[in-house]
Amino acid sequence: MEKSWILFGLHEMDGVGKKTISKLMTGRHNLPDLLHYEEGDWVQAGLRKDQAARLAKSFDTDWIEHRREAVYKQGIQVITYLDEDYPILMKETVQAPWVMYGRGDMSLLHTKAIAMVGTRMPTVYGRKVGERLTAEFCRAGLTIVSGLARGIDSTCHEAALRAKGKTIAVFGTGIDKIYPPENKKLAEQIAETGLLLSEYPPGTRAHQGLFPERNRIIAGLTLGTLVVEADIRSGSLITADAALEAGRDVFAVPGPITSPKSRGSHNLIRQGAKLVTCADDLLEEYRMDLPNPEQLPYNRGRSPEKGQGNPADMFPKVSLSSDESRIISLLEQDERSLDQLVEQLGWDFGHLHSVLLSLIIKKQISQLPGTKYARV
Repeated sequence: MEKSWILFGLHEMDGVGKKTISKLMTGRHNLPDLLHYEEGDWVQAGLRKDQAARLAKSFDTDWIEHRREAVYKQGIQVITYLDEDYPILMKETVQAPWVMYGRGDMSLLHTKAIAMVGTRMPTVYGRKVGERLTAEFCRAGLTIVSGLARGIDSTCHEAALRAKGKTIAVFGTGIDKIYPPENKKLAEQIAETGLLLSEYPPGTRAHQGLFPERNRIIAGLTLGTLVVEADIRSGSLITADAALEAGRDVFAVPGPITSPKSRGSHNLIRQGAKLVTCADDLLEEYRMDLPNPEQLPYNRGRSPEKGQGNPADMFPKVSLSSDESRIISLLEQDERSLDQLVEQLGWDFGHLHSVLLSLIIKKQISQLPGTKYARV
């Protein structure tokens, strides 16, 4: 039996984690010999008695074949650290997964990719910036990698699909256990043209400790990580740390200084992350390596081509009064109800309604159900 499938078998065995596999892989053990180990051999190899008993009883060629067939019947592909097509960028990281499971286009593991992550409760500003940057990156040929979480992750996956780009969703569960459940349809759409990926065997359910580990894969598969919007305790900052540990670039989008949802991003910028105010701030780092350089929105030092526009214009420029600007500043943090705006601005209803109507006409805000207003 091939060594890669023996490694897969170890990974599928209950009670055998990556630390145990690392111990076996770095020790003087010939993988094919493991198929014939007795309980004492496993104990001598450094395993606990309960692990040794389980492996001595079940770990053989027939059991591995059974597990392989069960995985393939679910339409899941397997790639191991020993395979030639294991992604090079991932192999260069400190804690590369021994085994990864995929559903979709596995060739995306070898494309130029950028991680896009952020808060699970984004503001209107964060969602809009994530959507626009994602579309630009997809047009330039980058694959978008994120974690299928609520908020910025889902926003970027969805934007990549709308732009007819490629996206990889890295799970913190088995890829047959979609989390959060409301993203089931999104996951199915990604699987059609992109890739679902996990290091956890099928059947693995969500629990808190798995998601921080998942973040190192998001960072490890990519050239760099862009934090779109994050508060000071956002889990996306763990992905940024993983990127730094892997020697990858870290980027961050600035936000309103009054927004708590941007404090984590601003802290990254203070620590040296590259500030991104337009797509080209990131694209210029990889211009020579991109598959579609002709699709870049513009090149520094020359005017944009007719019809291309300038990606530095994240939002259309229109003339705003000081009162209109105050409302925009609030709505860029998050949507607001009419009552909230009255309370926060202290204006009479007639004046507020007039300013809101002007902003709607200028297509700067939209009115939502429940008499709420949001940034367009």
